[in-house]
Amino acid sequence: MADTKDVVELILQDHRRMEDLFRRMRSVEDDRAGALREFAGLLIAHAQAEEAEVYPALKRYKKIDDEEVEHGEHEHDEGNEALLELLEVEEVGSDEWDSKLEELVEAVTHHADEEERTILNGARENVAMERREELGVAFVRERARQLNAGCGSVENVRKLVES
Repeated sequence: MADTKDVVELILQDHRRMEDLFRRMRSVEDDRAGALREFAGLLIAHAQAEEAEVYPALKRYKKIDDEEVEHGEHEHDEGNEALLELLEVEEVGSDEWDSKLEELVEAVTHHADEEERTILNGARENVAMERREELGVAFVRERARQLNAGCGSVENVRKLVES
């Protein structure tokens, strides 16, 4: 992870980490359950921090499409639902586990790709670096708070999905 405060770069770093964790969850030679635990915490903390600190700030910029930001929030919900389904599978590596993993990969990859092309490119082009760094500090603080609270637990993910 590069040492940066730029919220765009921080979000991109999380996306790349998620891709790495997907590879680990697919690998029969890796600790798939451990990778899922790390992924669950990162996904939830990342999305909660975006929704609490980044998305509301970006909605204030005229050249960043509010509908794209709101769509991103909807896609977080879809990712949370797919994550919950995978967390609830009893046997790691079973056919059901592999199937639910692919649904999760599809939901999160689609969201990350869309977010990078629309919201993050818009932020990079239209938000001053000083403001992106302020948002980055707030994003990291909220993400850490979420992780420290155990946000990736199946109980918490279930609570988020049901709310």
